[in-house]
Amino acid sequence: MSTIDDLPPLSTVIEDHGLRARKSLGQNFLLDLNLTAKIARQAGDLTGCDVLEIGPGPGGLTRGLLSEGARRVLAIEKDGRCLPALAEIATRYPGQLQVIEGDALDIDPLAHLTPPIRVAANLPYNVGTELLVRWLTPPEWPPFWQSLTLMFQREVAERIVAVPGSKAYGRLALLAQWRCEARIVMGLPPEAFTPAPKVSSAVVHLTALPAPKFEADAEVLNRVVAMAFNQRRKMLRSALKGMGADIEDRLNAAGIKPTERAEQVSLEEFCALARAVAAP
Repeated sequence: MSTIDDLPPLSTVIEDHGLRARKSLGQNFLLDLNLTAKIARQAGDLTGCDVLEIGPGPGGLTRGLLSEGARRVLAIEKDGRCLPALAEIATRYPGQLQVIEGDALDIDPLAHLTPPIRVAANLPYNVGTELLVRWLTPPEWPPFWQSLTLMFQREVAERIVAVPGSKAYGRLALLAQWRCEARIVMGLPPEAFTPAPKVSSAVVHLTALPAPKFEADAEVLNRVVAMAFNQRRKMLRSALKGMGADIEDRLNAAGIKPTERAEQVSLEEFCALARAVAAP
């Protein structure tokens, strides 16, 4: 039996169900249940919370979330091979685990969740960034979730918490830090996973703020930032010329030198630019 519940160790579960991680699905399994419980604890007090998990695989983090007191876990899993292993967890925690087979990009989880809601996941590498951007850019704010506790490749995690002037600074940092407090809370070496990836991983915890740090229209800010960092080596007046012939005037109105590059511009300045671009 494992050290966090009376279910078998994950290595046994994987062997019993013939679960080999598939590269095509971006799978890397965490087998250490003490480690998955530690990741679950980074999500905060789960008592009284529903938790959304994407890509549970054989259920290591799922078991961690449930053992740490989550009220309910909604697990969305694309790989049908993992469903029998997850069904065993659902039997162990009756009424607390719902598993939906399908692609997380195509499923609306809100029909199955009751606030307060937290998101915790060892995200599949091939959809992780897209899901994060979706969660950070909903039509309305505050979002449906209180916090996101997500595992990424270390490089992606560093992009989320990056500061102006650094190599990692870009669109992800701005979108995350505009509406959230974001920090790296754990690092994981490749050997923690099966199979071991070529890169290190990290867990990022993002707490949703009641309101954005600076006023800006989300759609305009997203468009400005995406265009600015698409050509990050160019001066902003060149990178943003597609936004209109008067972009240099709007940069000046936002207090930004047109000769600056995107990585030199702060979140507050980008929000001011978004307001200037949106102005008549």
